[in-house]
Amino acid sequence: MKCVILAGGRGSRISEETFDKPKPLIKICGKPILLHIMEIYEKFKYNEFIICLGYKGEKIKEYFTNFELSENNFQIDLKTNKITKLSDFKKKYKITFIETGILSNTGERLKLVKNYLKNDKNFFFTYGDGVGNINISELYKYHLKNKKIATMTVSNPPGRFGVVKFKKNSSIIQLFKEKVSYDAWVNSGFFVMNTKIFDLLDKFNNPILEKEPLETLAKTNNLVGFKNKKFWQPVDTLRDKELLEKIYSQFGSWFDVK
Repeated sequence: MKCVILAGGRGSRISEETFDKPKPLIKICGKPILLHIMEIYEKFKYNEFIICLGYKGEKIKEYFTNFELSENNFQIDLKTNKITKLSDFKKKYKITFIETGILSNTGERLKLVKNYLKNDKNFFFTYGDGVGNINISELYKYHLKNKKIATMTVSNPPGRFGVVKFKKNSSIIQLFKEKVSYDAWVNSGFFVMNTKIFDLLDKFNNPILEKEPLETLAKTNNLVGFKNKKFWQPVDTLRDKELLEKIYSQFGSWFDVK
């Protein structure tokens, strides 16, 4: 089964990193977050990807075109131009790169890869900036069990700020808690979708997936949530990048993070 990954956004909230490259190429412990995401699917034996390109998409093409040299140590003899690899890091991925436009919204990017999924009934879909301890096999089983057009992975991450509670009619703080969990589950990406989604997307011009399309699916009982109670974290800011680097340095795998 194929996995569609959105990799076309500008990442304006982390412009320190994205002025010269697209957000999915931001490195976490020396490895682009896009590759971290692909390795999550690889763990569950899924290795065919469709990458929706936009902002600086050529950088993503260059990275994978030169993948073996990018990810391996090597030696070059400038006299003979002979290159000798000193390590052997390989991936058995089949990747389709599709230019989906600089100004396309998330739903439009997905629409533009419809023809590459015409022989599929279901497909995976996610964003190019979030990682987590996601059981892809259980997610897919859940999707098949519920028989809806889309299954969205949802998580309940800790908040960014401390929360206070005041005494009634007073400025005295009665309760303070640092980084409590959100009251609501949040969209974590890592979807499974039936290709019927394209019938809906075709009704909108340059749609934002998270607005009318997903709202319509919810109203018609065609959207179900797969609750991920383990780790998930997007890269929206430099602080997020630093947090993920700290976590990955400690655990070495997202699947060991609870």
